[in-house]
Amino acid sequence: MKTYVVGGAVRDRLLGLKVQDHDHVVIGATPRQMVALGYTPVGKDFPVFLHPKTHEEYALARTERKTAAGYKGFVFHADENVTLEQDLIRRDLTVNAIAEDEDGQLIDPFHGQRDLQDRIFRHVSEAFAEDPVRILRVARFAARFSVEPVKFSVAPETMELMRQMVAAGEVDALVPERVWQELARGLMEARPSRMFEVLRECGALKRLLPELDALWGVPQPPRYHPEIDTGIHVMLVVDYAAQHGYSLPIRFAALMHDLGKGTSDPEKWPSHHGHEQRGVALVEALCQRLRVPGECRDLAIMTARDHGNVGRAMEMRPATLLELFERNDAFRKPQRFFDMLKAAECDCFGRADLVDVQFPQPAYLIEAFAAAQAVNAGAVAAAHLGQPQKIAEAIRQERIAAVQKFCRKSMLVD
Repeated sequence: MKTYVVGGAVRDRLLGLKVQDHDHVVIGATPRQMVALGYTPVGKDFPVFLHPKTHEEYALARTERKTAAGYKGFVFHADENVTLEQDLIRRDLTVNAIAEDEDGQLIDPFHGQRDLQDRIFRHVSEAFAEDPVRILRVARFAARFSVEPVKFSVAPETMELMRQMVAAGEVDALVPERVWQELARGLMEARPSRMFEVLRECGALKRLLPELDALWGVPQPPRYHPEIDTGIHVMLVVDYAAQHGYSLPIRFAALMHDLGKGTSDPEKWPSHHGHEQRGVALVEALCQRLRVPGECRDLAIMTARDHGNVGRAMEMRPATLLELFERNDAFRKPQRFFDMLKAAECDCFGRADLVDVQFPQPAYLIEAFAAAQAVNAGAVAAAHLGQPQKIAEAIRQERIAAVQKFCRKSMLVD
């Protein structure tokens, strides 16, 4: 029985990066032997065990055989006769197919160290084409390793293989939950735009997120930057969200905010008629299709609908500002409303070649909301005892008055 550290732990150590988790492969052992040594079995599809002290994962070396479409269509075989090289050849990329033995010696039959040095993602074997999740993984790795000195590109032959997989319909067999899982992880990487660029280059974006893919080639409104199209703009916006360390819901909202422009008449954008409401419908459909969690879905819908209104906030009347707060349920969920303001801020600053741009609207809205929130609803209700039908409107009028007072004060200060 021999154990080896494999995969990301070896790769990241060789790149000089912090190693998060260690995965191990075990050669020459049976499940019975592992249990006898105190390991706890946890694998469902193939034998994986937790170390009795470190609780790190130890998987028996295995081979796999494709039996059906999609990423679940595999039969796995694991026993004490499977060799280390047989286990490594089933892995996705050469940089993830390097093993390290207990003495620190590297076993690298597929030249992963060379590809690490050249900053190349290259598939290990043609078996890569059997698992469509690997397309998503390569795209996610591209988003993670996207900043010098660890900026990787996809090998031309691997990109071509991914295109062939898309053409063969492999990505169509992916279940929504797995697509969302990989997209969510990619959105939390250093440069999420690289994930979508890779998916678009191999054709997978059009199959998985056609609403997003439709934004490339659509020009921006003249008052912004017509020299770049909406797809590039959205990539700048989501990267801005990543650079500021924003949460997954904010990053997803940044990604979704302009979907409506893919189906809108560009001549109507300056007046903001149409594309925002169309965007809401597209976001709702996409989130339902991918089974996006509610927290991400709700913020994305709010942002698609109202990011333009955030930009126009300082032109709005007090009653209209209150409608904005109420429409977004800000009095019950203020933090979610503030997150929507951050997503709208990403839309403003996620543009090319902007210099000395100011965007005071979020701060203005936060102060206006604080004024409305400060109204004592209980006192207003108490003043209308016996007239419950009047309470809601009375509270609304008090809040409008409070916002109006803030607006007047703000104008005087300006």
